[in-house]
Amino acid sequence: MVKALIAAGCFWGVEEYFQKISGVRKTTVGYSGGHYHNPSYEDVCTGTTGHAEVVLIEFDEDQLSYDEIINFFWQCHDPTQLNKQGPDVGTQYRSAIYYYSEVQKIIAENSKNEFQKSINKQIVTEIAKAKEFFLAEEYHQCFIQKKFNHE
Repeated sequence: MVKALIAAGCFWGVEEYFQKISGVRKTTVGYSGGHYHNPSYEDVCTGTTGHAEVVLIEFDEDQLSYDEIINFFWQCHDPTQLNKQGPDVGTQYRSAIYYYSEVQKIIAENSKNEFQKSINKQIVTEIAKAKEFFLAEEYHQCFIQKKFNHE
């Protein structure tokens, strides 16, 4: 399995979106990109840890490429909104691609440049080397599926 790490607003909806894509084998929500070790949801919500809500995507490269993952990333949120998505506001909701290799970095940067040509507003997506991933609390994992299975 190959990994991708992205931030595109509240991780609940982003995780749900990627779970439906053929070739995605596993999604896990958590926090990354900050300076605080092992933050909780409450810590991240203060906006002081530097972390974003992220989705770690594990996918089968024989069925789905990293380039395709990044193309889906552009479609699942508004990458022109700085530190927010919809009603969610704060640095933890920023748009970001965290890469694990130079190849992923090049793909992300090239994809961003190509996508920028197709829209009129400036993309504010951060592209940075992946930092440590901290697992979000269990109740956040597959949150939308849990919510709708219990109603």
